[in-house]
Amino acid sequence: MSKEEFQLKPEADKGTKVDTSSWPLLLKNYDQLAVRTGHYTPIPAGCSPLKRDIKDYLRYGILNLDKPSNPSSHEVVAWIKRMLEVEKTGHSGTLDPKVTGNLLVCIDRATRLVKSQQSAGKEYVAVVKFHGAVSKKKFEMALEKLTGALYQRPPLISAVKRQLRIRTIYKSQMIEYDEERHLGVFWVSCEAGTYIRTLCVHLGYLLGVGGHMAELRRVRSGCLGERDNLVTMHDVMDAMWLYKNQGDETYLRRVVMPLEKLLISLKKVIVKDSAVNAVCYGAKLMLPGVLRFSHGIELGEQVVLVSTKGEAIAIAHAQMTTPQMATCEHGVVTKTKRVIMERDTYPRRWGLGPTASTKKQMIKDGTLGKYGKPNEKTPEEWAAENPSFDKDKVHVKEDEVKAAGGMAPAPTGADVTDVDVKKEKKSKKKTDKKEKKEKKEKKEKKSEKKEKKKTDKKKKKRAAEGDADAPKKKKKKKTDA
Repeated sequence: MSKEEFQLKPEADKGTKVDTSSWPLLLKNYDQLAVRTGHYTPIPAGCSPLKRDIKDYLRYGILNLDKPSNPSSHEVVAWIKRMLEVEKTGHSGTLDPKVTGNLLVCIDRATRLVKSQQSAGKEYVAVVKFHGAVSKKKFEMALEKLTGALYQRPPLISAVKRQLRIRTIYKSQMIEYDEERHLGVFWVSCEAGTYIRTLCVHLGYLLGVGGHMAELRRVRSGCLGERDNLVTMHDVMDAMWLYKNQGDETYLRRVVMPLEKLLISLKKVIVKDSAVNAVCYGAKLMLPGVLRFSHGIELGEQVVLVSTKGEAIAIAHAQMTTPQMATCEHGVVTKTKRVIMERDTYPRRWGLGPTASTKKQMIKDGTLGKYGKPNEKTPEEWAAENPSFDKDKVHVKEDEVKAAGGMAPAPTGADVTDVDVKKEKKSKKKTDKKEKKEKKEKKEKKSEKKEKKKTDKKKKKRAAEGDADAPKKKKKKKTDA
């Protein structure tokens, strides 16, 4: 398979059709997408997710791991990080130590998708042990009753705060029931964060005999289940050993999957090569950068932005519906939510127009300032064609501000600019702070004076009371000498 096999080529003839049903990952059924334009300039950067270099393949990889029984989810993820010798690993939702089954492990750049996978729906197969005799029909009826929105409080030993919360159970189905041993096996499709242990206890309460969870296995997490390339810890170890000692990548490429596998269910917008790096820097996607898009995109819906080679660029929120994308001439198509692709994977393609290139040259020659603003050497023609809005600014001197009592004189009419408004606001804040301080000091002085007066009055009262209780002294008559 050549590197360019799944690369989209600019369409010269509109009549030619290509069968894309066998194309991998996000480019599958590309011919069924709505067409905005077929013309773009291919850039020799990036490659198909399946054809990435092994280091990049691991950095943009995910594992559909079958978690073993005794270690915790965090331990398992830490071991995989050490095995694969990567910088970061994350998982799609914790499993209790004794619980086995599907655990999505994301590597390096793929960890950006962890949050969206943690909130995705889950499926479990559980074994419940009842503490008394229960008929098969009653067990089935109890399962049917416990569907929809349910109140749950997490168990005593849990990774979450123990508070009452609502979790939805979408579907549940009884698989098997042994009336002699009071053991029941059932399958559940539920919202993320549902405790099956609590559900088993509630089943026991509902049937009036009590019950507890004997065993649990997760069958599906998000869009990946048991049948979607499930691997064990031993597979990961063996694949790394084979790659290190014999240089064989095939086993490692089978064990690790590209992160694009998680985004197949989302609606797509195919982006031109020239717009990819701007999106990687967090820019909004504009209409000129769109090649094709999915049908039925609604306003605010989460979509995936895809390159012409099938790489996931970012997850974004749609700012236009499908009919608007088809009919409008300009505008914002999507607002970037989470960038997946690393910056500068594709070269920059902004600032290359005729005006931008002449401006850069003028900055080099010194005819424009450092930030492209006109100076003394700027030619009159340029100044006339590109008027500067910073010319008529009112520059307030410090002496004038002091004379006005810390306030700048108010500019009039067209002289008002954002900078002046900001300066005024700052000076206002300073004066307000000073006034507040002065008021506080005055209040404190007043309160001190009041306290002094009160204490003086108290002293006088006490002295007066003391004089009244004491025996009166006789006044001596003055005698003439």
